[in-house]
Amino acid sequence: MAKQSAARTKMLASQAKKAAAERRAEKAKNICTVTSGEVDLDKYAELDGNWVAIGLAAPARRALVDNDLFSVSDLRKTSLAALKELHGMGPNAIRVLVAEMKKADLSFRK
Repeated sequence: MAKQSAARTKMLASQAKKAAAERRAEKAKNICTVTSGEVDLDKYAELDGNWVAIGLAAPARRALVDNDLFSVSDLRKTSLAALKELHGMGPNAIRVLVAEMKKADLSFRK
């Protein structure tokens, strides 16, 4: 196999740098709305008191409030599968919610 020319190597390196710069620019556009200040956190503070009390993380609390789920009894309105699909719901939040539902002797919608 023949060795690559210096010009071709330089061109490929330039293309790689340009692609990396485009990826960084795209990633910068996808910054979280909370960290960029686009979300009014005070609105959530008024509504997520029940979720704070059971120890849910902020992204999970915001996801629940955005879907009009303000207490453990409200979780009966949704299925576990739908809850897992919410943006901000991680495995720990699901475990906490399932445990709280069992404590309250409630079940999710099928």
